[in-house]
Amino acid sequence: MPKRINVKGAIVSSDIGWIYELFDIEHTSPKLIADQITDANGEDLEVIINSGGGEVYAASEIYTDLKSYDGNVETRIVGLAASAASVIAMAGDKVMIAPTAEIMIHNASMISRGDHREMGKTAHMLQNTDKTIANAYRLKSGMEEKELLELMGEETWLTPQDALEKGFVDEIMFDNEIKLSASNGEANLIPQEVIDGIRQGKLNKVPGKTKQAIDKETVKQMFVDFKQEILNELKLNNNQSNEPKPSAPTQNKRKGFIF
Repeated sequence: MPKRINVKGAIVSSDIGWIYELFDIEHTSPKLIADQITDANGEDLEVIINSGGGEVYAASEIYTDLKSYDGNVETRIVGLAASAASVIAMAGDKVMIAPTAEIMIHNASMISRGDHREMGKTAHMLQNTDKTIANAYRLKSGMEEKELLELMGEETWLTPQDALEKGFVDEIMFDNEIKLSASNGEANLIPQEVIDGIRQGKLNKVPGKTKQAIDKETVKQMFVDFKQEILNELKLNNNQSNEPKPSAPTQNKRKGFIF
């Protein structure tokens, strides 16, 4: 029986995966996939995909690990394979799609600032990135780069039949009538400013560390303390009457938890 690997939620780099874990946000990182590939030890892989995408280079690393795997790899698009997730889907020796699923491909994008020279460099870099992404589609479908770049430029949504006709997938699962799924294709990514704030220590109410970097264990402990405060308040409320109560003394701490 093949080993099942899930590619779900936002595609993120391994160094920030722990932040998503703190918030219980579904995500996929190269390390998560690499660890499971190692555990598979040559067994066949069944990769289940339902993701709105995320970081290009993280997806490229996952794609490369799957393509390099010695055993057979079957990728199954069960919901949405959008953006970076569509690249990962192309890594399968066999690519399957559910009759209710979709693939979305588009150009790479990023936030940048600077003068006209910097903007020109950014534009050139994005064009090159689009070409590298198109390579994954080209190797699977056999389509020409020019046509793929045009489809990406238009932000193209592919139904299972479209994907099969263009060579993005090898088979439509269950061979049932297609029912289009509804999705905006947006990855559930944590805003970069929040990630930077956590990594750089820009959190309030941390004794002795107001202007210092806060490590992973400190943030985790803050979450434990935060949850315990809520449980204590609930216990206190349950033991008291329904008369009006003053605000809990820890209320302001929670309000300013993240910058």
